[in-house]
Amino acid sequence: MPAKKYVAYVSSYTQGDKFGISIYDVDLSKGRFTEKDRVVVSNSSYITISHNQKFLYSITDLGVESYKIKKGGLLEKLNMQSINGMRGCYLSTSYDDKFLFVAGYHDGKITALKLERNGSVGPITDEIYLKGMGIVAERNFHPHVNCVKMTRDDKYLLAADLGMDHVNVYALDHSTGKLKLCDIIRSEQESAPRHIKFSQDGHYLYIVHELKCYIDVYTYENKGACNPEFEKIQTVSTLNSYHASGSAASALNISADYKYIVSTNAGDNSATVFEIEKEGTLKKLLCLPVSGEYPKDATLFPNNKFLVSLNHESNTMTFFAADLKKGTLVMNGPEMKVEKPNCIIFRELSEDE
Repeated sequence: MPAKKYVAYVSSYTQGDKFGISIYDVDLSKGRFTEKDRVVVSNSSYITISHNQKFLYSITDLGVESYKIKKGGLLEKLNMQSINGMRGCYLSTSYDDKFLFVAGYHDGKITALKLERNGSVGPITDEIYLKGMGIVAERNFHPHVNCVKMTRDDKYLLAADLGMDHVNVYALDHSTGKLKLCDIIRSEQESAPRHIKFSQDGHYLYIVHELKCYIDVYTYENKGACNPEFEKIQTVSTLNSYHASGSAASALNISADYKYIVSTNAGDNSATVFEIEKEGTLKKLLCLPVSGEYPKDATLFPNNKFLVSLNHESNTMTFFAADLKKGTLVMNGPEMKVEKPNCIIFRELSEDE
């Protein structure tokens, strides 16, 4: 059986550079990237790939852009669609790939858009402006939607409101694309829930909190129409006890085999890897430096033997050999330059690619 081949997509802000997405060939055996192509898109805050693996979607200054994934992982632009608001910071699709959701950090807005069968982005189906007043200090003053993610049963959209310190839970009407508020998962004051992930079976929810630097673990069960149930079972720090002051948790990624979770810490400039235990709880394996400033995203390679960190303020990607049994990260070759990187996604190529 031939070895699996992958490409990696990296989104970035375009400060003096028009290329917001970089495409890399991935060397799994060496844990390195080779640049393959770059795509013109303004200020790609975040990217996501459809669940059928055929299309890629990106935030852009004017809204969202859709791309067909061609042979070898190259991208062909399909269309751009306005989100009728300020530039988003996160986007994801429903599991049936019928809807695209955009999180608005700057305007506290959730936007739902229809996805066409050819992968292009259609019209807006719903818009929700979150309301409220938080702690009267800096950004924790009004809503900042930082992440939108469907439950794996495709019933509910979760929206992490970093400013209001809670996660709103909406039922999705798959016929109309409308959202209905069903529940609110409340976090500790000034904890700033940032990103959301679900376990492979969908029974466990992970929420990383930026300002308090911890991950909350919840069980999830759908009890009926507009009746989701979430129960917290664990809180685990993303830092070591001797961490740097003023740290902020950032990334939250699950490995390709759903056995590990990776988070990062700005200020401390570290990456943390957890093992997902059978009961859904997390066991910390390592928390080590990434040799860069503000690791905005980091993830394990698909073989779990290497880790890459996207260092937003030092404009680099750094690579490490990861021994998860021993809890070590060892620098793996020189850093790669990339301006203001935001997030990274691996995609497996089919046999004919």
